[in-house]
Amino acid sequence: MTDHLKHPRKSSQLLHIVFGGELEHLDGTEFKDPSKLDVVGIYPNYATAHAAWQSKAQATVDNATMRYFIVHLHRFMDPA
Repeated sequence: MTDHLKHPRKSSQLLHIVFGGELEHLDGTEFKDPSKLDVVGIYPNYATAHAAWQSKAQATVDNATMRYFIVHLHRFMDPA
């Protein structure tokens, strides 16, 4: 067995995805049309994801039903 299989390396990447779209209601998280979601990108850490989120959120500030989210992908990849 190779060494990397015996001792899996702990990744230093903490992947995050930024996406958004127009919500059905201001107080909810259901999208009007999920097929039109804006997937901004996948980022290697929270800081760069937050910068992308902030840019999109500021660009759409005039549309009250438009929301962007940051999802911690690394938590889904390794829930432990």
